This record gives sequence, structure tokens and C-alpha cells, in this order.
Amino acid sequence: MPDLFSPYTLKGVTLRNRIAMSPMTMYRSVDGRMGDYHLMLLGSRAAGGFGLVFPEQIAITPDGRTGTCCAGLWDDAQVEGLARICALVKEMGAVPAIQLGHTGRKGSEQKPWEGKRQIAPDHPDGWQVRGPSALPYGGRYTYPVQELSIPEIHALHRAYADAARRALAAGFEWLEMHFAHGYLGASFFSPLANQRTDAYGGSLENRLRFHREAMDAVRAVWPERLPLTMRLGSDDFHPDGVQFDDAVWAVGELKRHGLDLADLSLGMNTDDLREPPFSQAAFMVERGSRVRRECGIPVAVSWNLGTPAIADRVIREELVDLVFLGRPALANPHWPVWAARELAQDDPFSLLPQDWSWWLHNRPGSENSHGWPAPAASR
Repeated sequence: MPDLFSPYTLKGVTLRNRIAMSPMTMYRSVDGRMGDYHLMLLGSRAAGGFGLVFPEQIAITPDGRTGTCCAGLWDDAQVEGLARICALVKEMGAVPAIQLGHTGRKGSEQKPWEGKRQIAPDHPDGWQVRGPSALPYGGRYTYPVQELSIPEIHALHRAYADAARRALAAGFEWLEMHFAHGYLGASFFSPLANQRTDAYGGSLENRLRFHREAMDAVRAVWPERLPLTMRLGSDDFHPDGVQFDDAVWAVGELKRHGLDLADLSLGMNTDDLREPPFSQAAFMVERGSRVRRECGIPVAVSWNLGTPAIADRVIREELVDLVFLGRPALANPHWPVWAARELAQDDPFSLLPQDWSWWLHNRPGSENSHGWPAPAASR
């Protein structure tokens, strides 16, 4: 029976455990490039025991960023910073993963701590946002949306493929496409954002066309030995939006186009959510288990999995294959080591680099010298 700390193999890649650091936007890039801050952030989580480590969503075009301080991979000059991160993550024992995406009509934002609102298209730090239809998101996203033409859609598919080539050159071994959270792919899938009448709108089949063609373009350049996954907006929590049954069907279709694992999250194509389960622990697990069972594909989920016993249970019961942690990974760079202690694993410090773990094994000090309380199992 697997547990949270058992290895996991997908295609030609083996993770040392089932714990992934989820992509999180940091607003620290310059001209789309990652620097020492990102090296520190991601290297420390790899050293802290995570099996799979993602930077933030990486934009495929300049207008695919959340804001001007977000990372991208539309230019060869952006490869170097990401290559440094990949090298360090690997040296620390984790697998470097990349999430490619485009924010669509939710782009052109200020940094959230400066007032989370959209910037006007004519502002030096703003731009004209694009989407499947000329429908503003609403709420804090107030500016008009340019409807993408079919040639522009095809150009975006090429941009996905070009970014995937650069990701491979940087050393990434796992590629995820971000089609959730109200970003461009999610908005194509949702009738709340997509009111097109051509081949990319209307029926469920047509609304998934953007995903299929983007995945085909990436699959053509991304090696078969390396995992290709997708974060899918699986529920809008709105009667007129994406329903979870739609997502189950979509994963089955995408599996036929080379999808190796489904990372299930939320659609977020509207602020008008009806009874969202945000306060419930592990609320995506039941949905993920259904997709895993009915589609016969590996599944990862996030959302409220930061309690070690819960994260371990969903793996032991084989409900999902990987757990993605966002805020827990920000709060504690050694979350896997802490979780291993809480779950009474035989050798929690084995998750650390050898030089660190040697000192902790051989110079243990007094009971409280590690700065953590005693593990729960010994209290």
C-alpha cells in the first residue's frame, strides 16, 4: 500500500514521495526572468523534502502574465534563470516541474499588496487582455476583453510549443498546462466566458478544442518519456458554468491526446460562486478519486491538504496519486520533514540533503534542540 512518502513513477520520471510544491505567483520577476529570489525559494523546498517542485505559472507570451513582475518563457533569454533553478532542485533530490499558462482576461494586474485590481490597457504596466469572447470577467477585472481570432488562437498554440521547447532546454522533467482558475484555457472551457459561435465555442466538444490543440502542439515537442499533465478547471460552482461531469468527460478526451495525469482544480470563471467548499478539508479529493476511477488516469489535487494525516490518508486509500501544497509550502519549507515526524516515519531526516541529515542524525542534541515539538505520535 502506498503512503505519502512512497516513491511515485510516471512515464520515465520517479518522484521520491507524493508531495508536490504547487505553483504560486510571487511577483518577483524582471522582464519575465527568474533570479536569486526564486533560486532560494524553490531550492529550499527541494532541500526540504518535496518530491516535485514547481515555480509559479510561467507565461507563454508577455500578455499571458498576471502582471509585469511575473515570469515567462517566450524568449530564449529567460531560459538561463530557469536552468539555474532546475539544476539546484535536482541537486537537492527533487524533480523540477514547470507550469505553462496564459492568464487571459485576468491579466494586467497590480501586485496584490498594492491593491489587487486590474490595470488599464493604456497604462505603462498594463495591456489589452484577451479571451475567447469579448466578455469582461467582472468584479475587479473591469476593462474590455479582446476576442481572440482563430489565427491568434493558433499563434497561442505555437507559443505553448515554443515555451515547452525552452522548458526542455532549461532542464525541466515534468510539464503541466494551466487551464484552471479563470485563466485563458479555463475561460475557453466555460460557457460563462465563452460565447463563441465558431469551432471554439458552443458545444462541450468545441469548448475543449483549445485544450486539445494546445496539448497536441506541446506533445509534438515534449518527449514521451517525460510527463505531460494539465491543471483543469473542473467546476465553476455556478449553474451556468462548468459542471464536474463536464470535467470527467474532458479528462477522458484529453487522455486520448497524451495527457498523463490530471491535476484537478477549480474553474473560477466568475466571482459569483454558489456554495464554494473552500473551508472544507481535502474537498477536491472525492472529485479526484472519481476521475481516477472512471477515466483510468493518475490524478493530483490541491486545496486544504496541509494536515499530514489527511494528506497521508488520501494516498494510502489510493484516492489520488499526488498531493499539491501551496500555502503549507510557503509557510514551512520543510513541510515534508515535519509531516514525516508527525506521522512517525522511521527516518524523517532522510528527506534532507545528506550533509544536513548527517548532523541531525549524529549530533541530535537535547530533545527540543531541533526547534520542533516532539512528534505527535510520542506525545
